[in-house]
Amino acid sequence: MDLFRKTIICFLIVIASMFNIMLAQTTNAINWKEDLKIYKTSLEQKHIDIYHSITKEDFLEEWFKIYNNVESLSDFEIILKLMRLTRRINDGHTSVSLRNMSTHRFPFEIEWIENKWYVVKTLNKNKQILKTTLESINGIPIDTVTQKISEIAQFVENEYSLKDRTGRYLTISEVLFHLNLIDATNKATFSFRKNNNELINLELNTITNDIWENSNLSMVTLTVPEITIPNNINRDLLFTSISDTKAVYINFEGYPTFEEMQVFGEQLISYIQENKTKQVIIDMRENGGGDLYVGTVLAYALNLADSIDWKNGVFVLTSHKTFSAATSNAALFKQLLNAKVIGQPTGSNPNGYQDMDSFILPNSKLVITYSKRLFRLSNQVNTALQPDIIINQKKSDLVNNIDTVLRVLLNRF
Repeated sequence: MDLFRKTIICFLIVIASMFNIMLAQTTNAINWKEDLKIYKTSLEQKHIDIYHSITKEDFLEEWFKIYNNVESLSDFEIILKLMRLTRRINDGHTSVSLRNMSTHRFPFEIEWIENKWYVVKTLNKNKQILKTTLESINGIPIDTVTQKISEIAQFVENEYSLKDRTGRYLTISEVLFHLNLIDATNKATFSFRKNNNELINLELNTITNDIWENSNLSMVTLTVPEITIPNNINRDLLFTSISDTKAVYINFEGYPTFEEMQVFGEQLISYIQENKTKQVIIDMRENGGGDLYVGTVLAYALNLADSIDWKNGVFVLTSHKTFSAATSNAALFKQLLNAKVIGQPTGSNPNGYQDMDSFILPNSKLVITYSKRLFRLSNQVNTALQPDIIINQKKSDLVNNIDTVLRVLLNRF
């Protein structure tokens, strides 16, 4: 019996040793030292002003800590440390992007509404958690989880984009695992609280982003009855009437090409002139950015319409998701179109480092983004574009699929 036990122990030791060797080989398969040198040198050469917030001495001190310890770190641990360092550059367009990494996600999305994280999208089979609040992950309170996530979240420019990005990174299983928030990369137990205070404990398995994007999803769709958007139309850029008003609603979620915006502007002006439109709502709440100069084509087109109430009739809707060129265009619309900004503060600053470009680290294939320009479009330094009228989504309206911002604004017409 003693011989048998000794044999088992020796076998387990051999297996453990083999596992450690395999893990080390996996880590050492990537030449991280070369990648780290390229990361530092390229940012210094390409960024307009990499040391505008962090001193070169502090940057290099943290960089050397990573560089000198790569052999003892797993690949994703190195990535997380690079994410922390890149956050210290304090620039929402300078980041470590995970888009080339093979990551997995938990099948839901959350948004910050009335100081709680609400599930706004999930798989059809899990639709019972839609509109619930996320309370904990593997028994760890959500506040603890989000605090850790917020320290490494990328594309953060102010306190508002920090909330939005934290919610997005929270569903990435590799991030949760390497922050010691879950004990496996393929599953975890989540606690959700329903509106009636009932708690749902649900073990969820991870899926790839491709599977998520091609799955049948249940989601919260916020609307108002006065605005109808056909299902078979590209939501990135469209306009439609608002019933019982002399107003037009423009949904500006994404940037087209310069030529496409010109065509859109011509169609929009024809509609405005034909219908003698007086009010214009430009909805940029879901717009994460694009080409700032394409957005100015829309302003040029609208400026040709004499029927618009240019004193009180132009409104731009913004949210914490309004970022980059979308923030810049919202600020310009305020100046060029005398627009009133309605909704939430933007996720980026109209004064700041923008015009994003990127390079790829040759060994890890990690994508690094950086800023090429410095824009100054507001008198307020280092802050979001603040709305003239702040309107937040209400929990009570969320339950009933009502768009609080549009509801409040249209009640003013």
